[in-house]
Amino acid sequence: MASVRIDLYSDTATKPTKEMREFMCAAEVGDEQRGEDPTVNKLQEMVAELLGKEAALFLPSGTMCNQIALAVHCRPGNFIILDRSAHPLISEAGGSAVLAGAVLYPIDGENGQFTAEQIDEAISPTSRYQSPVQVVSIEQTTNRPGGCIWPLEQMKSVCAKVREHDAYCHMDGARLLHATVATGIAAADYAAPFDSAWIDFSKGLGAPVGGALAGSKTFIHEAWQWKQRIGGAMRQAGIIAAAGIYALEHHVERLAEDHRLAKLLAERIASAPGISIDPEAVETNMCRFDVKGTGLSSQAFADRLLDEHGVRVSNPERTIIRAIPYLGISEADVGSAADAICSLANKIAESK
Repeated sequence: MASVRIDLYSDTATKPTKEMREFMCAAEVGDEQRGEDPTVNKLQEMVAELLGKEAALFLPSGTMCNQIALAVHCRPGNFIILDRSAHPLISEAGGSAVLAGAVLYPIDGENGQFTAEQIDEAISPTSRYQSPVQVVSIEQTTNRPGGCIWPLEQMKSVCAKVREHDAYCHMDGARLLHATVATGIAAADYAAPFDSAWIDFSKGLGAPVGGALAGSKTFIHEAWQWKQRIGGAMRQAGIIAAAGIYALEHHVERLAEDHRLAKLLAERIASAPGISIDPEAVETNMCRFDVKGTGLSSQAFADRLLDEHGVRVSNPERTIIRAIPYLGISEADVGSAADAICSLANKIAESK
């Protein structure tokens, strides 16, 4: 197996810093299932305030945040509208069908973002043959399309249309704080139109595990039942919740550095033969480029990049490569990765 020298596959590769580990070790703990873990309670209060909601619930993963939220909102047979590239559709093992008994209804947005008009077209009147659309889910920032930021007014427009159809609005906010850092718009403003929203601690924020789901007190009460139902009680969870607290207090503003490095990588590889990328299209921490011009599939290009240069990237589409800087990736790492990508592209071009 090839040795990984620089890992740009995903920001899930972040590792807790020395200071975060020390903070975790010193955390007060208790039985979080009984509401007696002070560190978990503090983290939940912080997230509820951050997102402008009544309450929040600490969960082991972002996928659990999505799945529990959708299960609370839905009845079996209901439809959930989301973009065709959305995480619950492509990366959560059909969880909504299994847990909520719901049907995922994908629509084609642009860069993972759809419009109020598309919602209107997708929702048919309920009949004995047509189950209702119960939830519309939005991903901020978009994952597979490359960290694109939903404009706030577009989100408001979509959510207003969803309300007209008596459905719920859910935000998959795995990388919401990237949007807040890039735009200066508060997380609570982004979350305001939604019935449920969550943030992840284990990506760019650098925590080893966890996310937190927020909504009304009634919603969180039902979410707790789902957490219990699928085995999510964690007992003395303050040790891991402390990482989320530390991340919110110390690692949010530094996300701007990841954005800078993603754009820098895009600029460095833009002139490489066979590679297509617009550096101005890099909005947050994801550098997404097309290798179609090299004649290779993204899988073949990624395999060679790893085998020949020790640089690991992901290949979300047939000719698309995605590289993500994060906490622990330096400007020197990005420079080396850019050199490797350009070197491989030149080598391929010369061999034709």
